[in-house]
Amino acid sequence: MQKKHVYFVVAVFLCALVWAGATFWEKINRGFEAEADTWIKIPPESSEEDILEILKGSLGHEYGKTVHEIWTVMRGNPSVAPGAYKIKPGSKVLEIARTIKRGNQTPIKVTFNNIRLFEELGPRLANQLNFSTKDFLETCDSILPQHGFNQANFIGAFLPDTYEFYWLTSPSKTVNRLLGYYDSFWNSDRQKKAKKLGLTPQQVVTLASIVEEETNKNDERPIVARLYLNRLDRGMRLQADPTVKYAVGDFTLRRILQKHLQTESPYNTYLNNGLPPGPIRMPEASTIDAVLNAPNHDFIYMCAKEDFSGRHNFAKTLQEHENNAAKYRAALNAHGIR
Repeated sequence: MQKKHVYFVVAVFLCALVWAGATFWEKINRGFEAEADTWIKIPPESSEEDILEILKGSLGHEYGKTVHEIWTVMRGNPSVAPGAYKIKPGSKVLEIARTIKRGNQTPIKVTFNNIRLFEELGPRLANQLNFSTKDFLETCDSILPQHGFNQANFIGAFLPDTYEFYWLTSPSKTVNRLLGYYDSFWNSDRQKKAKKLGLTPQQVVTLASIVEEETNKNDERPIVARLYLNRLDRGMRLQADPTVKYAVGDFTLRRILQKHLQTESPYNTYLNNGLPPGPIRMPEASTIDAVLNAPNHDFIYMCAKEDFSGRHNFAKTLQEHENNAAKYRAALNAHGIR
């Protein structure tokens, strides 16, 4: 009887062990139930308790608690955990815990475009990376002048695009990497083209910013670029309406009036010769190339089409231009745009 009792105890123990093992196996292989990717963002200096709360908040109370439990069993180190991790639906507890334990962060796709003022860039990046707008702008003030940029052309130091950064990338590393992309873009071929136009790369960017504000039609941009290059070559003022809007501080203006043209500003190309001191927006790489590869033509005037299509009538003579302008003014009057 005693021997049977021992066998029974052993059997119970083995069953319990198997049950515990099966339960543990089920726990670590439980898939994350979600309809879309979920981000876990663990700031620097997070304690083990902070990480628990972050996991529960990101993954749900019970699932996050389980991930934290397994991460703890695996001897996860809070000093290694900080970063951003993208968790896909169906990801297993063990997989998530191991990723955080190893600090295998997921790169974040950082996108910025359609920026007119440099001050707009800081919040765009701060919303996607783990630093403040203030820290980013102060870093730019420190680094950009060392690379030949000043306050007027800071916005021309970066190219709008989608980049990959780690969430914890510092402001200085972010600025330097973006400058690296800028330097790569301005290869020897593009620099030669700029020199042939009699412009520096920064001046090309400034002209591209005006072209981009003039038209959102990609096929028109090379034409507009050459038109302004023609005016520069002839010593004519650019008389670009977007520079007046920038000087006034109102890009919503639909009609440029005489009072706007008299706005005192180095950016007002109706009052000043040559290019303004810096870009009036952050132009895309394709627009910069439109300037560098602008086809030859003899147009020196342009006016928005009277059909409000966003396209332009181009002219070689002042008389042609005045006729086009008269049609556009009549259209504005007919639509009550004052």
